[in-house]
Amino acid sequence: MNDFNDSPISISTQALERMPYYLQHLKQLQKEGITVIASPAIAADLSLNEVQVRKDLAAVSTSKGKPKSGFIISDLIYNMENILGYHNVKDAVLVGAGYLGSALLSYKGFDSCGMHIVAAFDIDDTIVGTELCGKKVLPVNKLSGMCRRMNIHIGIIAVPEDQAQTVCDQLVAGGILAVWNFAPVHLNTPETIMVKNENMAASLAILSKHLQEKIKQS
Repeated sequence: MNDFNDSPISISTQALERMPYYLQHLKQLQKEGITVIASPAIAADLSLNEVQVRKDLAAVSTSKGKPKSGFIISDLIYNMENILGYHNVKDAVLVGAGYLGSALLSYKGFDSCGMHIVAAFDIDDTIVGTELCGKKVLPVNKLSGMCRRMNIHIGIIAVPEDQAQTVCDQLVAGGILAVWNFAPVHLNTPETIMVKNENMAASLAILSKHLQEKIKQS
């Protein structure tokens, strides 16, 4: 199964998901003029388990820093960005230029995370041929061909759930290897395709359940 980063370092999915939070904190410390940080300090700052943080940092560090005496922050930042693929810009396409798609197109943080959306696709004739946030909106029937022609490997799906599987099939046909899915539906893909789901309804359900439990306890 393919993943978004090509680093040879072996790291768990859970640790990989924590890296952006470490990275954001380390960059803030760097701005404040701090050059060395110990894992217990990071654990305290982020309210995380100290043993977990120590293992995470030891896994990504290539310097001689020690978990308790301190890691060089600039080295940690470089290593984390490398593992996350931030040093290798990867082109992506977005399908669905509605409200959610437009919001994703307008987000300025993707480039710094190593992903560049080259174009958007939609079936709405009123927006096809226009530009959104500086990105050309193209007809969906050109999706597979453009992905193959430009050797694009990341597809972002921001369409209604009844259209998501069809779009996914078109992306796969175009050589896409990784799909970032914002549609609230399970996608059927070959085993070689990496799918990352962002189900907002599921996240809201978890928040609602937590809220109900807290209200009952009060």
